[in-house]
Amino acid sequence: MKIICIGRNYKDHIDELDNEMPREPVVFLKPGSAVLPAKHPFYLPAFSREIHFETEIIVKINRSGKYISPRFAHKYFDEIGLGIDFTARDLQNELKEKGLPWEKAKAFDGSAIIGKFVPKDLFDIRNLNFHLNINGRTVQRGNTSLMLWDVGDIISYVSRFFTLKLGDIIFTGTPAGTGKVNPGDTMEGYIENKLFLKVNVK
Repeated sequence: MKIICIGRNYKDHIDELDNEMPREPVVFLKPGSAVLPAKHPFYLPAFSREIHFETEIIVKINRSGKYISPRFAHKYFDEIGLGIDFTARDLQNELKEKGLPWEKAKAFDGSAIIGKFVPKDLFDIRNLNFHLNINGRTVQRGNTSLMLWDVGDIISYVSRFFTLKLGDIIFTGTPAGTGKVNPGDTMEGYIENKLFLKVNVK
């Protein structure tokens, strides 16, 4: 299994971080070791003082594919869910300033929270509301209609570079509202007001 992540896919998040508008999807990977085991707390790593949450709609690939046309991309996933891409923002900023890769800031152990999956037919993937609560307060909201590249576009694009395999997971990008997590936080993620994930921060 590989985890394929899309950066800068919501304009408001691009503006929030004062990033340049991309001409094509920004792609990075997380290894399998980045997945936090179910029901485990997230332990803040010692190498960062600024771990940020990024809440994202995720999809699970259901078959192998390469050079997938956007018109057929819907056949390559049956399930959707919610995830959190934890980012060591302070470390990421240092790496970006030096023109270096982001992996240390994005792909560290436990940096990918994967909530439950449900059949995609339960929702309209093109107009899907999702949000994150921390300690009972909503801190981030998004809707997939605001993505620069929709799920079909993403699947088609990444399949040009990586053969998609059964069980691969795609993080589709985060909207504005990302922020720092702290010890003792309880995080709850929702799609259309239905709980999809919960994690405690240590």
